[in-house]
Amino acid sequence: MAFRPLHDRVLVRRIEAEEKTAGGIIIPDSAQEKPSEGQIVAVGSGAKAEDGTVTPLDVKEGDRVLFKKWGAEEIKIDGEDLLIMKESDILGIVG
Repeated sequence: MAFRPLHDRVLVRRIEAEEKTAGGIIIPDSAQEKPSEGQIVAVGSGAKAEDGTVTPLDVKEGDRVLFKKWGAEEIKIDGEDLLIMKESDILGIVG
């Protein structure tokens, strides 16, 4: 992919939620919430301080993360729906 986010932004691909409950009930698309879990596709160079120093990001490509429900901007790159957000919108890295 020829896209690289700037500064402290990251590009995330959503990880789709299960379509069945543990009991085997199928959940229709209209009733499902958008998942707040994804995989990092690309990262920026880091946050710039006022003195010009760059602080590298804590996440890296391939990390599986949880993020805020409303913290991302939806974009389409090469026909794929992706999210771009600041690193501060990421809640944590999944195991």
